[in-house]
Amino acid sequence: MTKIIKILGTGCPKCQAMIGVVKDVVTENNIDATIEKVEDIMEIMKYNVMITPALVIDDVIAIKGRVPSKDEVLGLLN
Repeated sequence: MTKIIKILGTGCPKCQAMIGVVKDVVTENNIDATIEKVEDIMEIMKYNVMITPALVIDDVIAIKGRVPSKDEVLGLLN
């Protein structure tokens, strides 16, 4: 089943770092996932997130306000 991963953020360095970590984990572990970058502030507000970056997996907020480690992302996706 394909995971839907959304990275909420306006494009700050932390947001860019989170995208890199998530893409690496998905690629390195052959995880079936789509990664979507959400930069629209109105879309971000729908998730009630006040601090970015935020990682949303299958519409559940998993992490907000920090860049996770690869191991942490892998754990969340498994």
